[in-house]
Amino acid sequence: MSGAVARIVDDLRTRGGLKGTDLANITEVSQATVSRWAAGKASPHPKTQLVISDLKYVVDRLADFYTPEETRIWLYAKHPMMDGARAIDLIHDGLTDLVLAVIESLGDGTYT
Repeated sequence: MSGAVARIVDDLRTRGGLKGTDLANITEVSQATVSRWAAGKASPHPKTQLVISDLKYVVDRLADFYTPEETRIWLYAKHPMMDGARAIDLIHDGLTDLVLAVIESLGDGTYT
């Protein structure tokens, strides 16, 4: 499993423009822990794995619309369609479906 997590961390960096600090903040772990995940030396706890997998799904969806740098900004920005919340906070709180609904509106052309 460590290898799979390492690939996901790398993908989040590449496709999502996210840094180790970002992943540490979103998952509420230390940067050193994220570094161990990236090196395949450790695996996150199951609850944290859910946050990471949701984040990967969101980043994959955003990659259809934005560059990695734009994706990172989008994740951190407050959004009116999310009642002023930031996507990273909603993902962390298990409310990924709200974020995905806004992303769907990107595909519909109803939100930018």
